[in-house]
Amino acid sequence: MAKVRLVSARPVGRAILPLVDAFTAASRPTDPVLCLRPAVIAAAARRFVDSFPGDALYAVKCNPEPRVLRALWAGGVRHFDCASLGEVGLLRKLLPAAEIHFMHPVKARPAIHEAFHRYGVTDFALDSADELAKILQETVPVGLVGDPPTLGLFVRLALPKGGAVYDLSGKFGAPLQEAVDLLCAARPHAARLGISFHVGSQCLEPGAYTRAIALAGEAIARCGVDVDIVDVGGGFPVSYPGMAPPPLGDYIAAIDAAAAELPAAVRLWAEPGRALVAGGGSVVVQVQLRRGDTLFVNDGVYGSLNDAGALGLRFPARCIRLGEADRVDEELADFELFGPTCDSADRMRGPFRLPADMREGDWVELGQLGAYGACLRTQFNGFGRVDLVEVADPPMLVTPGYEEG
Repeated sequence: MAKVRLVSARPVGRAILPLVDAFTAASRPTDPVLCLRPAVIAAAARRFVDSFPGDALYAVKCNPEPRVLRALWAGGVRHFDCASLGEVGLLRKLLPAAEIHFMHPVKARPAIHEAFHRYGVTDFALDSADELAKILQETVPVGLVGDPPTLGLFVRLALPKGGAVYDLSGKFGAPLQEAVDLLCAARPHAARLGISFHVGSQCLEPGAYTRAIALAGEAIARCGVDVDIVDVGGGFPVSYPGMAPPPLGDYIAAIDAAAAELPAAVRLWAEPGRALVAGGGSVVVQVQLRRGDTLFVNDGVYGSLNDAGALGLRFPARCIRLGEADRVDEELADFELFGPTCDSADRMRGPFRLPADMREGDWVELGQLGAYGACLRTQFNGFGRVDLVEVADPPMLVTPGYEEG
């Protein structure tokens, strides 16, 4: 990951956070600036935790920045979905009381061993008999007989390809009958047994959870053993320009209704990521050149804007011009962006709606970047430098169900 130069936005004593415009005016940044909104993150976390009928496990991969993790904790998140030993170690150091769940279905043996024996992690996901054997071998001392099971074992169920913006059906998950066999094989070794799935990132259809829970219910019915938890994974979406998902309540209602068909003792888990943190981050970039309707800026797909290139997501955008009053009736135009590297693929087609007279030196704030922004940065071509500041601004775009108040 690119080295991040931290910029303190807090005076000694009571924290008073600046606004994005005030910070830009004071610092006139020539490097990209990541702007974190801890209050927005905490509020989104609180609304999800209060709404979801089970336990919410934040997907750390989405944004592992310590300030983000602390904001989530302030919002009531106590469970964290980790995908690597590095994430496990970070969580255990930063939030010692956190419940950590190692939910990557394929893990290195040393990672399993250290997570269990050093960090006290007992929950592990799997989607094959080989992975189950690895977990058992690395967590249970050879020859130990008679102790009750301590592990939480979670079988990842394969789903058919769905309509999510980012499909995740091609890499992980056991087909239905294999999942049934794995549940049976894992049950004698599990203090708690679960089945998990993922409907895909930025899922725009609540019914996808209905169908997935029904498939998980079929696996439970076929296996003939007690299953304690159904983990509905991530996929909870946020708003982007031109992409307005149904309200959070529609997803919760669909999950609730589908879960009513599961055995009564089953508890629900979820692994939200984007939905909790996207609105809590933005990036301020500077225009280095205008060429027609294309703006060359100092961040791109090898930095914070990977999703704008790889997935074609549009981000809310606004121009920051110092010393100029907002113009209510100013003419707007559609722009595409090129990043700072010499790779032609460093391109964000957008379109991004900005003032028609955009020019070199203007700053642009792009929102909804608290998710998969900073954590995907590289140092390709030497452009990895970025500042980070906490700000008090509201989100640039509100997702239904996460409104303030």
